[in-house]
Amino acid sequence: MNNLRNQLIFLALTALPMLSWALSSDRQQPMLIEADRVELDDAKGISIYRGRVKVEQGTLKLTGETMTVHNKGNDIEKVIMEGTPATYQQRPDNKDQDVRAKALHMEYYTNPEHIILLKQAEVEQQGDVLRSERIEYNVEKDQVSAGTDQPDERVHITIQPKTEKEPKKPTEP
Repeated sequence: MNNLRNQLIFLALTALPMLSWALSSDRQQPMLIEADRVELDDAKGISIYRGRVKVEQGTLKLTGETMTVHNKGNDIEKVIMEGTPATYQQRPDNKDQDVRAKALHMEYYTNPEHIILLKQAEVEQQGDVLRSERIEYNVEKDQVSAGTDQPDERVHITIQPKTEKEPKKPTEP
């Protein structure tokens, strides 16, 4: 049970920083986890949450059918969320819209810190959309790569046009 507490503390501290798009204040909020069932195996270092899994912390919202947390000792090594699709939503600092992501399979690794979205992966922010069968984000380097070696699995990107700022009113002489 001590590992469960450590896992929850780790999750709360990191707030599963999917693609580092997070309100900094989210980490100070309580984390709520719901599932139909949970299996905790301290000997193997695995916790599995099954059935309508829902994680909330501040603006962070994760959903899926299964969330598996792998830890070694008191450190979490990876978190896997699967669903049809698994979803992620969070509000970034200094933004008025949430970032949304979905994939059939999401993986978060702690060392080195990176996130992988697999199978029907999609990330959307302020109308801009990135779709691919694989999207990987290296948190440390702030780098995104998308795509696979399969010729029929292309990357699709939609970028919204920038809106022009209101024209300045002429000043009177």
